[in-house]
This record gives sequence, structure tokens and C-alpha cells, in this order.
Amino acid sequence: MKRHIPGLHREGQHSEAILEGVFLVRVDRTFYRWHPQRPFYVLRLAILEPREHQGRSLTGRLYCTPKALWKLRWFLRDFGYDPDLMGRDEVDEKALLGLRGIVRISHTTLNGRTFLNLGGFAPVSEWEELSGSSASSQEVAHDV
Repeated sequence: MKRHIPGLHREGQHSEAILEGVFLVRVDRTFYRWHPQRPFYVLRLAILEPREHQGRSLTGRLYCTPKALWKLRWFLRDFGYDPDLMGRDEVDEKALLGLRGIVRISHTTLNGRTFLNLGGFAPVSEWEELSGSSASSQEVAHDV
């Protein structure tokens, strides 16, 4: 069976397709991936704000190693994960679905591959403050 997959012939990603900055997102999918040294969760996040990116999604990893648990805790806390489950050291993938929060996205390129970095998190309640400050800093950078 043949399938038509638009864009398959293009090499790499276009630079305009790579998003960076602060986004209000919703968790759409989660998958736990076991790895002997570095188990991780794959998160698919749907962008809710800013409006010009609404409907797009981002996929990133949160590692579950002892050294990386601080970041997983930060994500769970700021996205409003159930504190009872967290108190029992449990992550329920179904309970993650639909959680909302703010994420700072950046990218790193190593050996020709681009990786998404989930650089920081904040609760939804801080969106107005964070989105306003990022917009004003972009305006200042544009004016200079």
C-alpha cells in the first residue's frame, strides 16, 4: 500500500517551524519510555497561547532519573498535578492529560540534530504577567 506524506522529500526543518519562547500549553499525550540509564516521559503539548501558534503542538521529554526528578516535580507542581498522587510517588498518565501550564521552550543542536528543551514551567495563573513581559521585551529588542 502506498501512502502520500506531504513534506517527506524535504530535508530538515525550516527555521520558521522551530518555536522558541514562553507558551501556555495543555498536555495532550504522555508516554513513559523505559531506558536502563535514562527513563523518561514523552509529552505532547498543545499550544493554547499566544494565539498565532494556537493549534500547534510541541513534543518534549522529561527524564525520571534521580538527578532529573527536580524538573519532573517542578512540571507536576506548576501544571496542577494531583498532590495526593505525587505524595505517593505516583505518576498517572491519565491524570496528566488536560493539565495546563506555562512552558519555556528552546532548542539545542548537537551533531546536526535539533532537540527541544523544556526550560521552565509556571502555573496558568501567571500567564498574563509572563506573556506581557515577553511581549514587551521583544518590542524593546525590536526598537533597538
